[in-house]
Amino acid sequence: MHPNHLKYLRCPKTGQTLCLQDECLENDKVKSGTLTSPSGETYPIVDFIPRFVDSDNYSENFGFEWKLHSRTQYDDDAGHKMSEERIFEVSGWERDLSGQVLLEAGSGSGRFTEHLLKTGAMVVSFDYSQAVEPNYASNGQHPNLLLVQGNIYEMPFEKAFFDKVFCFGVLQHTPDPEASFKSLVRMMKPGAMLATDIYLKTIKRYYLNTRYWVRPFTRNMESKKLYDRCVAYINFMWPLAKLIRYIPKIGEALNWRLLIADYSKQMPHADDVTLKEWAYLDTFDMLSPAFDIPQSPKTYTRWHEEEGLKDVNVRLGPNGVVASAKSPE
Repeated sequence: MHPNHLKYLRCPKTGQTLCLQDECLENDKVKSGTLTSPSGETYPIVDFIPRFVDSDNYSENFGFEWKLHSRTQYDDDAGHKMSEERIFEVSGWERDLSGQVLLEAGSGSGRFTEHLLKTGAMVVSFDYSQAVEPNYASNGQHPNLLLVQGNIYEMPFEKAFFDKVFCFGVLQHTPDPEASFKSLVRMMKPGAMLATDIYLKTIKRYYLNTRYWVRPFTRNMESKKLYDRCVAYINFMWPLAKLIRYIPKIGEALNWRLLIADYSKQMPHADDVTLKEWAYLDTFDMLSPAFDIPQSPKTYTRWHEEEGLKDVNVRLGPNGVVASAKSPE
């Protein structure tokens, strides 16, 4: 973190401002040190990242996968604009957000962080897992990024402070998605804008989805063991999957039901190596999370309405249910 980013941080337990102690600087950034509140709570800074949670937590699988696939889903590396387009199509935000402060909840390896920084906003980003480390490796040198490891239920920031709040690919993987969503709303200043998504719950997408039949046997498996099994399975099935995807209308969906993440339609120009790498990552991502709790559009709309949000637009999107909204002025 940069020393002047201290102003954005608060004690997650008390809401108090924090002071920096025993800092070690490297290239004008705080590589290590301690953040201390007036009431005595302390939080370490490790490898330039303030840490407000223990590294050993329910999101261990995400830290594992994003360290292993730190650049797999970045637009430039994969040769597409899927992440960039997803941000702005769902949010409806302008691409120039200079002068605004934006909260990104659940950064992963930083595929969205990269594009949020390009808006010119000050981006305050966090993740519960050690995915913050590959994100820092890719984006940490940007002067407008404050990246921390934190908990969505006890965010280490001032409430009602942010102009924009962004959360993609996260809510369904928390223990209580509704409480997680409502914690995001508390971070919005009057007139702020919110963009979120969550997995879709329908009979077809949930009850008839083979991933949810298999997950009880895989979600508690040691990450490396599960990942190695996913790789072996995909390598074995890949020749068949390449044939199945050519079945009209149902080919790609059939591969997903066979637990082979198939992005051939979303990335029509990707080579076989890239598609296979995405399959390794996303098949593991389907089976490994401790929590995977999708929601219906009706339920998701209700959450927005109960929080008094305005201009609510809940609809189907590329990752399930997507929504944009605004807090009252």
